[in-house]
Amino acid sequence: MENEQKLLKILGNKDVLALAFGAMIGWGWVVTTGLWITEAGSLGAILAFVIGGTVVVFVGLTYAELSSALPLAGGEHVYSFKAMGRIASFITTWAIILGYVSVVAFEAVALPTVFDYLIPGYSMGHLYTIAGWDVTITWAGVGIIGSVLIAWINYRGIKLTTAISFILTLLILIAGILLITGSTANGNPQNMQPLFEEGIAGLLTVIIMTPFMFVGFDVIPQAAEEINLKQKRIGQLLIFSVILAIVWYVAVIFGVSRIMNPAELAESNLVTADAMALAFGDSRMMGNILVLGGIGGILTSWIGFYVGGSRAIYALAQAGMLPKSLGELHPKYKTPHKAILLIGFFSVIAPLFGRPALVWLVNAGGLGLVVAWLMVAVSFVILRKREPEMKRPFKLPGGTAIGWIAIVLTIGIAVLYMPGMPSALAWPYEWAIIGLWAVLGFIFYKYSVAKYGKDYADEHMKKEIDRIA
Repeated sequence: MENEQKLLKILGNKDVLALAFGAMIGWGWVVTTGLWITEAGSLGAILAFVIGGTVVVFVGLTYAELSSALPLAGGEHVYSFKAMGRIASFITTWAIILGYVSVVAFEAVALPTVFDYLIPGYSMGHLYTIAGWDVTITWAGVGIIGSVLIAWINYRGIKLTTAISFILTLLILIAGILLITGSTANGNPQNMQPLFEEGIAGLLTVIIMTPFMFVGFDVIPQAAEEINLKQKRIGQLLIFSVILAIVWYVAVIFGVSRIMNPAELAESNLVTADAMALAFGDSRMMGNILVLGGIGGILTSWIGFYVGGSRAIYALAQAGMLPKSLGELHPKYKTPHKAILLIGFFSVIAPLFGRPALVWLVNAGGLGLVVAWLMVAVSFVILRKREPEMKRPFKLPGGTAIGWIAIVLTIGIAVLYMPGMPSALAWPYEWAIIGLWAVLGFIFYKYSVAKYGKDYADEHMKKEIDRIA
């Protein structure tokens, strides 16, 4: 019975890279590139992504060491537990689940949005209006059908999940390479003016968006128990995936800003697709090819965050910090199927709230991610000081220095979400989501600890960590 309740250990190099890179390169690069350029200028947007990416590299390095040392499902849950105990572990993991669920919900709304480009005028059958946005039967229907399909793929097992992720990641890369080569050959450097827009305020507005664009590398630690590679390799692949993503975003911003001037950017609904069309002599077909790459990005990101979110829920439930039924594995597919169905529920209802509500969820989820990253960096510093003898297959040089840099940088980004900042979370909607999520977590945690006992989590985690020591 003990053997049956184990995740399948089958992921190789290309599976892990496709899972992380595919999760990071979602749909944002197709729809939001124009916003980045208009907010910060072409060079400002590139600089914002280099700065945001650098923050993520430092955070990623702390993850890389810890995920190689403690390759257990749930990632952050394990590191923060070993460093700071049960309550800190729950806060960290609950925060990252908010981030993952917000991405899953975002993709459920992104999919019907893409169809507007491929099939103009398909949105019909008005249901109601939310915050000025008309929700229609066909528009919500596409998001709901997509949600059911992605839940089914994840339900059926990690082998199917990663095989599909790999194929779709190739599709994204082909579309992106076509865009970058076309715009480099046919673009005009004059279109890149102004290089900077709104000075520091413009730069900060784009930097605040970067955590959401880079989230996905942390899916690797979530699925660590399913990775069939040397422990050191887990850390190497994690960092490599982040660097790949930085190069990708910088190249896309460069390509789009060479092809489209500020006036064209302002008029376009789907900037990257229109830039692709213009790069190839106003070819609608090439625009559609890029949109297919974008759909690939939606699906890889969607799949990746189901993996991350379901493994985080599974790890908490196994430790008795959430209802234990959420920690059950499917007898045949060896997936945390009930956790997948729970995320599926959020994904299915997301399109019914229309697009404006999803912006609130994405911003609130961004803060959740930054909180979790901060806690991992703190865990790194604590474990370096308290457990210097711990086996670390991917050991960072410089003692605790990288951890401290990651802590300072993540606090810096967290401050940008606070009231009074140009990029603060919107009151009351986005703060209400944070508050509601915190209350929900408090209820779940109190109920589970009361039911299974405080010592259960401690004993379970000690046994799990001893198993890999």
